[in-house]
Amino acid sequence: MAINAVGRDVPTEINGQRFKPFAGDMKTPPEGRRAGSLLRMVPEGRDKVVDSIEEVIKKVGLEDGMTVSFHHHLRNGDFVVNMVMETIRKMGIKDIRVFPTALFPVHAPLVDMLSDGTIRRIEGSMNGPLGEATSYGAMRETAVLRSHSGRVRAVESGEVHIDVAFIAAPTADRYGNLNGVDGPSACGPLAYGMVDAYHADHTVAITDNIVPYPAHPISIFQHQIDYVVPVDKIGDPAGIMSGTLRITTSPSRLKIAKYALEVIDRVALRDGFSFQAGAGGISLAVTKFLGDLMKKRGIKASFINGGVTKYVVDMLHEGMVDVVFDGQAFDLDAVKSLREDMNHIETPLAMYGNPYSSGGIVNMLDVGVLGATEVDIDFNVNVNTHSDGLLLHGIGGHQEVAAGSALTIVTVPLYRYRVPVIRERVTTVTTPGEVVDVVVTEHGIAVNPKRDDIIEAMHGSRVPVYDIQELQKKAERICGKPEEPKTTDDIIAAILWRDGTVIDVVYKVKK
Repeated sequence: MAINAVGRDVPTEINGQRFKPFAGDMKTPPEGRRAGSLLRMVPEGRDKVVDSIEEVIKKVGLEDGMTVSFHHHLRNGDFVVNMVMETIRKMGIKDIRVFPTALFPVHAPLVDMLSDGTIRRIEGSMNGPLGEATSYGAMRETAVLRSHSGRVRAVESGEVHIDVAFIAAPTADRYGNLNGVDGPSACGPLAYGMVDAYHADHTVAITDNIVPYPAHPISIFQHQIDYVVPVDKIGDPAGIMSGTLRITTSPSRLKIAKYALEVIDRVALRDGFSFQAGAGGISLAVTKFLGDLMKKRGIKASFINGGVTKYVVDMLHEGMVDVVFDGQAFDLDAVKSLREDMNHIETPLAMYGNPYSSGGIVNMLDVGVLGATEVDIDFNVNVNTHSDGLLLHGIGGHQEVAAGSALTIVTVPLYRYRVPVIRERVTTVTTPGEVVDVVVTEHGIAVNPKRDDIIEAMHGSRVPVYDIQELQKKAERICGKPEEPKTTDDIIAAILWRDGTVIDVVYKVKK
């Protein structure tokens, strides 16, 4: 164990693999070269279609102890993860490492596979039941959570080697060209699966819509696909818009959004600015309010980045932004726009924010608006666990947006369900305070002391400005001092910073 740059005691070995402690953003230089994938021969004939998942698993030679990967563009409407993992279990294959971009409540059937030996560990975001089960010790090995671009870095560097990537493909031709914008299960981009298709030893497309060659437009190209497996249904697109992906209607949350808008207006709003908002209800409200203000002022943005919603699409189609970079569609309006508008651009996650590259889109952001489960007086942010210690959420793009944006705003209520959100010390550090500029609550805002320019810009504003310690004490006066989570000393998950260093760990929760 070692003490890292945010004062957390973290392991230097996880699942038999060496990791460095977090030393600060961009303080750990990369080592080595980009990893490659298995060389293979061009297949005979012009048809890569295999009749069943079981048959394709035999063809790719999946064995005990190997690593399989999945992408999550269908979110809580995905059928492919359960379909593939159930087949693996029925075939008696054990000790699989599952390497998803994210898992959702729909993937709850995997909980039983943690105990029956099918899955030895999951390395990816776990939203809901899988995270909760892991919190209580259901996983035999230590879970590892990475940000979206941290995952890309792990694959490109060889930190994680994928034996078989399974790509949920809304449209495919028989030779393996894929897209996500056509077909009955259209989900928009296939951006999260691109790095998997490029680096995995074998890549299998699972589809419910085979079209004549060539499928077009193409997101993932035929030379990266080994086999195509037709199934009845890969998912329900209605599940794309789920969970936090709805604009808030709460008066106090809307107040937070308006305070955030005031900060943006005073610090960053100008012709040609760029921004990214998160998927939470408050962040979506900020996006809508920002669009209304831009229209009123006649301001045009250069680009909007990230997961895309109807609010972003409306701004694009009303001429309020030049380009939308899209790594994930958050609703069906975004899927339709990506299919029809050439200024709506599908973005590989390697381009999004990989710190070990020649530069990601996040580095060009003027404003990033993000959420949190907790924030502490050092501006450290938790998005993974709740105050009871349960691991219920993934990292998403939180780390890279916070690190890359010129102005990083974290929007949170002062408390939830009578539990303080602004705390002396967060339960889990996901994003360090060094990359957070402003915390916005319904009671007022706190500005990181290192940002004198923002403090100066807020002079004369109607938005109350506090030291963050004042907000923390106010939360305690209202709710009382929060209880510490009841945990054991057993580490059940490691939280990695985007560069692959360990920023924190999550401990097993006592039942």
